[in-house]
Amino acid sequence: MSLETWPALPYEAWHDTLETLHMYTQVVGKLRLAQSPFEAEWANVALYLTPRGLTTSAIPHGLASFDAEFDFIDHELVIRTSNGAVERIALTGQDVADFYHQVMEELQHVGMPVAITELPQEVPNPIPFPKDREHHTYDPADARRFWEVLSRIDTVMKRHRAHFWGKTSPVHFFWGSFDLATTRFSGRPATPPAGAGTIMRYSEDAEQIAAGFWPGDERMPFPAFFAYGYPQPSGCDGVVCRPEGASWIQEAGLFVLRYDAVREAPDPAQAIAEFLDSTYEACAELMDWPDDLLGHPTPEG
Repeated sequence: MSLETWPALPYEAWHDTLETLHMYTQVVGKLRLAQSPFEAEWANVALYLTPRGLTTSAIPHGLASFDAEFDFIDHELVIRTSNGAVERIALTGQDVADFYHQVMEELQHVGMPVAITELPQEVPNPIPFPKDREHHTYDPADARRFWEVLSRIDTVMKRHRAHFWGKTSPVHFFWGSFDLATTRFSGRPATPPAGAGTIMRYSEDAEQIAAGFWPGDERMPFPAFFAYGYPQPSGCDGVVCRPEGASWIQEAGLFVLRYDAVREAPDPAQAIAEFLDSTYEACAELMDWPDDLLGHPTPEG
């Protein structure tokens, strides 16, 4: 039953669609980046899970606003504006260049033009969106399966986030690294690594413990959950985290639990929760975080 409820997501079987969808989300995510006030740790740029896909949430445009939602049931991008306009762009049958031009044209059409940087972020050998004819595969079944997996994980991660007393990010989807993540903060500043670029300078300037899920890439071609503390504490290589199969990967600097191990667990949601809790506990101890940051009470009734 758990294998049916938690669909398989083999990287090699859908990586062409994954790469195209990654670029689609970068086009749309950059709309938030261009229009939204900057927030610490890039919280203003992420996307959020919805009952149908992924949304930007409301993006300011002068005194008006718009949003853009990937609908993975009808397989279209839906743009809605505060003046009542609704525009739809099909996700199937087009390359990234065509998708980019359609998004820009529809925003112009509804009176809310946006200029974005056209070079993708956090990917090897980036191709400017207007010139990207290489990424053109979009399989509706693969895209929907990915969203279904994200929606299940999103629920578990929100429960994990809810009982933390301190500052914590929402559970949100980063279109650069293409992962679903949430981050807890101690309240203490941190120094970004030497030679850090713009993204890292502003994402690693605070002490944090993060966890999330990504579908894999060429370096690690399998979907997995991850967790880490920053600045990285010494002693991670000696941590025994839960559930069975979770481990510290020194080369990546991450605790990792393969998604397939979760699918095969008697209770996949519980397996994810154990990974999130045990890696937080380990990092918090190694980083000397206060014990009283956990256990936010739940209202009765």
